Amino acid sequence: MALPSAAAPRSTNLNLPNAITVVRILLAPVFIWMLLADDGADGALRWAAAGLFVVAIATDGIDGAIARKHGLVTELGKLLDPIADKILTGGALVALSILGELPWWVTIVVLVREIGITVHRMIVATDHVVAAAWMGKLKTVAQAVAISLALAPLYLLVGEWIFWVNGALMTIAVLLTVASGIDYVLTALKAARRP
Repeated sequence: MALPSAAAPRSTNLNLPNAITVVRILLAPVFIWMLLADDGADGALRWAAAGLFVVAIATDGIDGAIARKHGLVTELGKLLDPIADKILTGGALVALSILGELPWWVTIVVLVREIGITVHRMIVATDHVVAAAWMGKLKTVAQAVAISLALAPLYLLVGEWIFWVNGALMTIAVLLTVASGIDYVLTALKAARRP
């Protein structure tokens, strides 16, 4: 009797990392509602929204680590993982702009990059899945840190100087967003030229 192949777990999309990714997608509307429910006031809902965002975005590293450690990397996971990040971070940016705490141009620049690349990933998904490159992963971390700081009313605890720190971090996140978008396009063009 043949023993199951060690690579068998890779063939199924029903696994823990993908489930975590789906939960991250489902948490996005909950987090956005919490942020907007009291017009962004710096009360309990604002702190809870910030905490939920941090927990949700942190699962990105957790599901990836589990998938790699246990051989559960799937094409669906590689497709859903960046989409989950974009829904969560994009929703946060839109909500912050609605509240007047982030200029709309920042949100638009980020969303154009994120939506454009997500649409491209879906178009080419029938041929192959384009996994996130290192610059894209660095961009995701920068966005997560900058958005987390923007969400939490830390100035109540440490003073208004935190706004300057957050402004600098948000600038870095936007620059990385644009740079990683350009890198993705160049990589996709090179791949398209290959026979």
